[in-house]
Amino acid sequence: MLKTLLKQIGSVKTASILTPIFIALEVVMGVLIPYVTSWIIDEGIAKGDIGNVYKYGGIMLVLAAFSMTFGILAGRFSAMASSGFARNLRDAMFRNIQTFSFSNIDKFSSSGLVTRMTTDVNNLQNAFQMLLRVSVRAPLNLVFSIFMCVFINTQMSLIFVIALAILGTALFLIISRTVKLFTQVFKKYDDLNNVVQENVSAIRVVKAFVREDYENKKFSKAARALYSLFVRTESLMALNHPVMMVVVYGCIISLSWFGAKHIVGGDLTTGQLTSLFTYVMTILSALMMLSMIFVQLTMSAASGKRIAEVINEKADIVNPANPVMSVPDGSIDFDHVRFTYNKTGALPTPATLMAGQSAATITDCDYAVNDVTLHIGSGETVGIIGGTGCGKSTLAMLISRMYDVSQGSIKVGGVDVRDYDLETLRDNVSMVLQKNVLFSGTVLDNLRWGKSDASLEECKRACKLACADEFIEEMPDGYDTVIEQGGANVSGGQKQRLCIARALLKNPKVLVLDDSTSACDTATDARISKSLRDYMPEVTKIIVAQRVHSVMNANRIIVMESGRVTGFDTHDNLLKTNEIYREIYNIQTQDSGDFDKPK
Repeated sequence: MLKTLLKQIGSVKTASILTPIFIALEVVMGVLIPYVTSWIIDEGIAKGDIGNVYKYGGIMLVLAAFSMTFGILAGRFSAMASSGFARNLRDAMFRNIQTFSFSNIDKFSSSGLVTRMTTDVNNLQNAFQMLLRVSVRAPLNLVFSIFMCVFINTQMSLIFVIALAILGTALFLIISRTVKLFTQVFKKYDDLNNVVQENVSAIRVVKAFVREDYENKKFSKAARALYSLFVRTESLMALNHPVMMVVVYGCIISLSWFGAKHIVGGDLTTGQLTSLFTYVMTILSALMMLSMIFVQLTMSAASGKRIAEVINEKADIVNPANPVMSVPDGSIDFDHVRFTYNKTGALPTPATLMAGQSAATITDCDYAVNDVTLHIGSGETVGIIGGTGCGKSTLAMLISRMYDVSQGSIKVGGVDVRDYDLETLRDNVSMVLQKNVLFSGTVLDNLRWGKSDASLEECKRACKLACADEFIEEMPDGYDTVIEQGGANVSGGQKQRLCIARALLKNPKVLVLDDSTSACDTATDARISKSLRDYMPEVTKIIVAQRVHSVMNANRIIVMESGRVTGFDTHDNLLKTNEIYREIYNIQTQDSGDFDKPK
C-alpha cells in the first residue's frame, strides 16, 4: 500500500522536499525568540539599559520576520504538495477504473468508488499535509525546546521529563481506544453514500411510489450510525485537551515554585524563568501535535488501503501480446461457451471434464450461460428471447468481451475475441446496453461518442436509421440542444433511439441491441428494425428482446432458458417445434400479455 501511495508523490516531489526545509528554518527562528526575550529582560529591563532593549528587540524583529517568511513559504509549498498528491491519487484511480472490465467494476460499488475518490482522498490529503508540516514542526520544536531548557537550567528541565511521561501515557491510552473506531467510520461512509446515490438516481421512482418517508428513515438510520461512531471517537479525542491543560498548569505551578527558589538562590534569572514558561508550552504543544499526527495517520491508513485497492486492481480483460487489429466480417461462432459470475470456486478444466470429475464448487445452476454452441452468419439478423435471468444479456455481452468466457470460445470473423485488440473489437462489435446512458452535453456531443470526428451529415443519417431525427428536429436547438445529466430532459424511448444512433455511427460489423427498444412503441420498434434490415444488410444484428414482435422478423431466433439454448431457428419453425417460444408468442399475441417466464 505504502509503495503505491508514494508513487503518486512524483510530480510534487520538489514541493514535498522544500516544505520540511522551510518548516525547520521557521522552527529554529521561533525557538530562538524566547531566548532573546530573556536577554531583553535580564540585560535591558532589569539593568535599566534602554540600548540593550532596542538592540535585542531589533534582533527579535529580524527573527520574527524570518520566521514569518519561512512559514509563508512552507504553507505555500505544503498546499502545492498535498493538493498535487490528492490530484494524482484521483487521477490514478480514475484512469485505472477506465481499464476495468465489467467483472472488475462488479467488485466495487458505485458509492464505494465515490467515497474513495472524495472522502478517502481528502483524508490522505490532510494527512500528507500534516505529515509535511506538523510531523516536522512538532519533533523539532520538542527537541530544540528541551535542548534550550537543559541549556538554561538542567535541574528545572527535570520538570519537563516528568510532564512528558504523564502526558505521553495519557495520550497513548486515549489514542489506543480511538484507533479501532476510526477504522469503522469509512464503512459507514460507504453506507451513507449508497443511500444518497440510490435515492438521487431513483428520485422519480421514490416520488411516484410516495416513498419519501421510507427513504428519509433509511437515510436517518445510516446518518445516525455514522453520527454515533463519530460521537464516540470525538468524545475520546476531546480528552486530549483537558489532559494537556492539567499537565501544562502542573508544569507552570512547578516552574513557579521551584523557579522562585532558584532565583532567590541566584541560580536562575527572571528572564530565564520567563523563557522556561514559553518552552514548557512549546514542548507540551509539540507532544499534543504528535498525538494528533498519530491519530490522523491511523485514520488515513484505512483510506490509503481502500485507495490502493482501486489503483492496484488489475483489469481482468487486457489486450493479448500480439493483438489482431482488424475484423474480417461479422460472423459469430460460440463453441461450448460457459460463463459464470461466481468467481469463488475453481472452474473445471477440460481434463477434469473429460475424466468426469467435478473439480469445482460451481454447479450448472451457477452458470449464466451454459454450454452454448451455435453459428451466426455475417449479415444475419438474429433475435434472442427468453425469460428474465435466462442469460440473454450475458450471452450478448460476451461477444464484445465485456466479460471473458469461463470455458469454451467465441469467434468473431473467425478469430477468437480474446485475440483481438480490445478497441478494435469493440469498435466493430457495437453494443447498445440494456441501461441506456446519455451524458451532459449537446445531442451532437452524445452522438459523437460513437465516432468523435463524425460530420453533421453522418450524425443525421444515423439518427434517421434509429428514427431519432423526428424528435431531434422538434427540439428548440435541434442537434445543438443540451442534454441534461442522465438524459433527464428526454423520454425513455428518445434516449434509446439516441443510443442506437450513437452505436450506428461506429459503422460496426456486428450490432448488439440489448432490449434497446423496450421503451419505444411497437410501430417505432418495427420502423427501426426495418431501417436496419434495409440499409445495413452487411451488418450482423443481434437483437435481445422480451417482445416477440421485436425479433419475429429476424432471420433466426435464439430461445434461451436457464442459460441454455433450447431453440435456434426461424419464427415459423420455432412456433412448430419449440414449446417455450410458442408459449411466449401465444401469451403476447393472444392475451396481450408480457412474457416473463414460461410456466
